[in-house]
Amino acid sequence: MLRGGVVAMFRLSVERSAARVGLVGLVFGAVFLALMGRLVSFALLPDDPGTASARRAEAGGTTQVRPDIIDRNGEILATDIRTVSVFAEPKNIYDKDEAVELLTAVLPEINARDLREKLSTKKGFVWVKREITPRQQAEVHRLGIPGVGFLADHKRVYPNGTAAAHILGVTNLDNVGIAGIEKYIDRQGLRDLNSLGFVEKSADMAPVQLSIDLRAQHAVRDELAWGMEHYRAKAAAGLILDVTTGEVIALASLPDFDPNEPKDALDPDRINRMNVGVYEMGSTFKAMTLAMALDSGKFNVNSTFDTRGGVLHWGRQKIHEYHGTNRVITMPEVFTHSSNIGSAKMALGIGVPGHKAFLKKMGLLDRLRTELPESAEPIIPPRWTEINTITIAFGHGLAVAPLQASAAVAAIANGGFLMTPTFLKRGEAEAREKATQVLSPQTSEAMRYIMRLNATEGSAKKAAIPYYYVGGKTGTAEKVIRGRYVKNRLFTTFMAAAPMDKPKYLFVTIMDEPQAVAAESGSYATAAWNSGVVTGRVIARVAPILGLPPQFEPPVKPFPLMVKLGAYHVNQLDGR
Repeated sequence: MLRGGVVAMFRLSVERSAARVGLVGLVFGAVFLALMGRLVSFALLPDDPGTASARRAEAGGTTQVRPDIIDRNGEILATDIRTVSVFAEPKNIYDKDEAVELLTAVLPEINARDLREKLSTKKGFVWVKREITPRQQAEVHRLGIPGVGFLADHKRVYPNGTAAAHILGVTNLDNVGIAGIEKYIDRQGLRDLNSLGFVEKSADMAPVQLSIDLRAQHAVRDELAWGMEHYRAKAAAGLILDVTTGEVIALASLPDFDPNEPKDALDPDRINRMNVGVYEMGSTFKAMTLAMALDSGKFNVNSTFDTRGGVLHWGRQKIHEYHGTNRVITMPEVFTHSSNIGSAKMALGIGVPGHKAFLKKMGLLDRLRTELPESAEPIIPPRWTEINTITIAFGHGLAVAPLQASAAVAAIANGGFLMTPTFLKRGEAEAREKATQVLSPQTSEAMRYIMRLNATEGSAKKAAIPYYYVGGKTGTAEKVIRGRYVKNRLFTTFMAAAPMDKPKYLFVTIMDEPQAVAAESGSYATAAWNSGVVTGRVIARVAPILGLPPQFEPPVKPFPLMVKLGAYHVNQLDGR
């Protein structure tokens, strides 16, 4: 009986224990479900800025970590540095007026009213000051204000200041790219890597290597600044393009900005004129017209054009020559004398549909897409008639970004391969895989010969630097102001390639409203007298840097097909 009573008591104890274990299990399950629900809400619900910042802080940082950006030779263009930011937890600050008084005493750049409003909110987290110096951190720490603390931060710095500003772009206070290559990097998945916590420092990521040569970049910007001041221009821009790979070796646009002070980039006058601005490119477009005429098979290098009288009548329109010859001229002379009438007759010979198709093929009727997020749509005539074809043939009536016009001229020079310009380093083999052949090699040779001839006896003489076998073309366009062309408001362009027997680089300069320098050009402010001069200075300065070898003797048989065809003045360019 005693034994039975003990067994009964023991069985009761086990039953009661099972009930207690079940109760504890239910409690833990409820807690687990609550935590899971909270985590799901964190993932799905919009973040309060303070909560998001605090959560990033718990993960080890408050801003994105970014990879270094380097030039083609490994020089640093952009990098992160560790810094500290001050935050406050308003709920934990008891005397807000005293906190404001103390903080503004050591951080005088803070607006006291704004800080008081921040500390009066019900938020659990607010920023007091981002990216403070170590000395400021020590002073704030010494104040000992409860509810005020520090978080590790990252600051983007650009060691070369304004150099390559329009290429690199800028980041915001959270180290997120908002323009240029910085924005491009974020679009490649950087933000996702940061949000998932896969990177803690820049060294965790491979640097982003650009096609830019920092030495050439400094030289181009320096010469543009000289030209802008010397010719009293409103703005200037320039680039160097490797025609064999499509790589942008240098690109500058003035006025520019220092990406270390990103607010300056908001000035509308500081746009990237090579990629965001669209302009009528003037007579540089005659290179397109001649290439189109030659590639069509309807014309050849020995075709002639009657420009007598100096005026082409088309309906009620009159097309005038700038420096007319008043005679029948050859195709190369159309280029060297920059004949509007000759160019117009070529384009009319092709016809409106053929003209539009050719410009489309050359990438001039669509927005140019590169790694830079900023780009502009060409301005195309809404109704394209024969008079539009006539004016576009000599560079008026179609506005494009200078970078896309440069890509088309590069295709003319490099054997006929159109390549989308890139700001990332790549090799010639990779570039050719992505290129589209838009012209025959024969057309390319003819155009190289014509561009070289223009440097010896035409408008490109100002950039014909000795020993580099340069060829090129000027372009001067009257600007459209309130719907009308204004004669004394010019936009000038110069495009030059070297060496013309086997081109490697295209050099481009544009100037907005340059003024005549009487001692040099009298009353002329056309492209040869400003953009051409600046381009020549760039070539002379940069060619040795880029390893472009001087040619002390003319190249032997640089244009064999032109010799065979007996092209105009070809023997003057043949180094036999």
